[in-house]
Amino acid sequence: MTSERHPPSTRRRRGGVVPAALAALAALLLGACGSGGTSTATGAGGSATLKWASSYFPTHWDPVVSGSGAQFRQLALVYASLTRTDAKGNAVPDLAESWQYNDAGDEVTFHLRPNLTFSDGVPVNADAVKQAIERARTQKDSALFGDLTSIESVTTSGELDVVIHLTQADHQIPLLLGQRVLQVASPQAAADPAKLDQNPVGAGPFIVEQLIPGTKAVLRKNDRYWDAANIHIDRVELVSAPDPATVVSGLQTGVYNFADILPSQAKAAKGAGLDVFVQPGFNASNISLNINKPPFDNPKVVDAVRHAINRQEFVDKITFGYGSATSQPFPEGYIAFDPQSKDPYPHDPAKARRLLSEAGYEPGDIRLDLVIPNEMAAAEIVQSQLGAIGITVDIRIDKNWTTPFFAKDLTLSIYGTTGRDSAAQTLTAHFGPDGPLNLSSPYEPPGFEAAIAKVRETPLDAPDYAQTLQAATRAGLESRALVFTYSQPNLYAKNTAISDLPANPGHIEWTGVTFGD
Repeated sequence: MTSERHPPSTRRRRGGVVPAALAALAALLLGACGSGGTSTATGAGGSATLKWASSYFPTHWDPVVSGSGAQFRQLALVYASLTRTDAKGNAVPDLAESWQYNDAGDEVTFHLRPNLTFSDGVPVNADAVKQAIERARTQKDSALFGDLTSIESVTTSGELDVVIHLTQADHQIPLLLGQRVLQVASPQAAADPAKLDQNPVGAGPFIVEQLIPGTKAVLRKNDRYWDAANIHIDRVELVSAPDPATVVSGLQTGVYNFADILPSQAKAAKGAGLDVFVQPGFNASNISLNINKPPFDNPKVVDAVRHAINRQEFVDKITFGYGSATSQPFPEGYIAFDPQSKDPYPHDPAKARRLLSEAGYEPGDIRLDLVIPNEMAAAEIVQSQLGAIGITVDIRIDKNWTTPFFAKDLTLSIYGTTGRDSAAQTLTAHFGPDGPLNLSSPYEPPGFEAAIAKVRETPLDAPDYAQTLQAATRAGLESRALVFTYSQPNLYAKNTAISDLPANPGHIEWTGVTFGD
């Protein structure tokens, strides 16, 4: 399973939430002439060329291996999916033009668009989609198998109908099988997964012409993409972003015309005459506890940590006004956000110290390693806030963090997730007994299994769907394994010649995007 961290717009340097890079940016902007709105967005021959600098350039181009982390946004240049998500977070057609459930809700048939091909000429048919799902479920290095556990089998009916047989009623499948989980590769190319990993072949809006692993990808428009008429970009030059301090200057001078940025850079980007695109999403950060290990096997210690956390400090020091405090894995206003669980453990250091005393711990008795994958300001905030109630925290960076985390060997960690299009999937990932983001597996809170089963049984358009979903969130938040802290959108800076992007939550969508003169 791949690491589910926040996109790089949340990454900070230890030693201060306003990094030294901002000083360099400020100096740069003092001498700038605001050229961000005038630099060209076209390449040789006048073609519309997207020059995208990304701080999360894909490590893998096989969507089965890459998983559903933030890199799916780049892979979506190459691969189409059965469905995609609109601005309201609803599943809408992509490779599948429609779908229907049986009466029991445990079988769904996707009807594919006719006459589609992958970029290698192989037909996009029911068998190709069947093979894609089966590979995601069974390939040894698949990062997606845990997302597909409700699928019992896949069959085909004719050339264009894919029938998915489920182990239970599950109306979340159209949301699940979108860009984050089922980007469909050509079965001919996927016969050699290692080769596909650096030579991607899909049926998406663009075709890879050149790929330098970890550094650069050059793509051209796929004229055979089903919605090619609404793709107005001729070429894409995707590069791994250099040091964040140089991104804004690169955008000003036309080296790039689109890039993800840190919240701390948004003001500088606007001052440089660039557009800042605020992409809504499902991002949420948390503190992860292993209740199978002391001291968190004592509920009073868990409650002490809950009351020690001042969420607003995370918002103020990390998000620069673009984020919000949250006590659950969803931002406020999202359909799965439970109003009844808005702030069940308010910041109260005195109460936290009292709970530790009741648990038999004096100040300084508890010393813990906070294990993280890279430097981040959030770790220092956790260290300070827990230190204020008498828990000593030592920050330890482990570049191979995913191994001990997913093995459930850690006692204390923090991470952020990009969320899922299916809220039920987000909940099970965090709170389910086999949830990859549940550091306390196989623990799950009482009542959660029944609550999430009810969500799956409820059609997405049912009048009580939102209420049922929020009840499942409420049940999940009884978990003692997670303390959520803050949520924030993804931020991108772009040349003003590029039109506004669709505000589809969590997704970078190029359909309809145009380049001005």
